Amino acid sequence: MSVKVLVPTALQKFTNNQATLECNGSTISELFDSLEKACPGIKARLCDESGKPRRFLNLYVNSEDIRFLDGAATPLKEGDEVSIVPAVAGG
Repeated sequence: MSVKVLVPTALQKFTNNQATLECNGSTISELFDSLEKACPGIKARLCDESGKPRRFLNLYVNSEDIRFLDGAATPLKEGDEVSIVPAVAGG
């Protein structure tokens, strides 16, 4: 199943400067594994040592924050769009 992934500029060095990727996965965790196969090194930027999404990243499936869904276990289906959005802080 194909899922569209929107990659922020800061991570595009792992994707050959592509802002959009098509990857496979039935959950966010599986999608991360698929991204790692296609773009070696990116998973370490997305996940902590326990495999959970890093706190400074916001992940959305079709505009829904995965923190309010099932986190890394959030199911994905054909045609879903996953956005990776770095957190912004400052004041």
